[in-house]
Amino acid sequence: MVVGVAHHLTRALDFKGIIMQTLELKIPPIIQVFVTASLMWALVVAVPSLDFTLSSSLLVAIVFAVIGVAFALRGVLEFRSVGTTVDPRVPDQSVSLVIRGVYQISRNPMYAGFLLVLIAWGMFLSNLASFVLLPVFVIYMNRFQIAPEERHMRDKFGEAYHEYEAEVRRWF
Repeated sequence: MVVGVAHHLTRALDFKGIIMQTLELKIPPIIQVFVTASLMWALVVAVPSLDFTLSSSLLVAIVFAVIGVAFALRGVLEFRSVGTTVDPRVPDQSVSLVIRGVYQISRNPMYAGFLLVLIAWGMFLSNLASFVLLPVFVIYMNRFQIAPEERHMRDKFGEAYHEYEAEVRRWF
């Protein structure tokens, strides 16, 4: 009986692993940003009691948004300057390991920029509930976007990528 239960549990875990792998690199990160931003707004509507007032929230939102957009765009421009793909769904098409510019600050400046824009959106919405989704965004990105990208980079660029990983943080 124990063996039967263990067998079914193993099959269930294998199925879960298959589902998890099918989600990897499927949803473009910009779509994930829009979904997260929409859910943040929905939470604001659902829980208006968590609204807060901060006299400088608009200014803080603008600063975070500008820095986030600039950071993400710098990442795109660095990729384009060396002729490598900016489509995160096909990391195997990367032709060069980019480790200069904003890539000296973050291995994922585009995603870090997106997070800063979502923080700006949360400040603009001025509701504590909206910030609950920020860790969910980071966890999702780490598991379904960044981890598979990093596997490809390790396979393709070997020791050079390992050294880069050791020197530069994933986000900030």
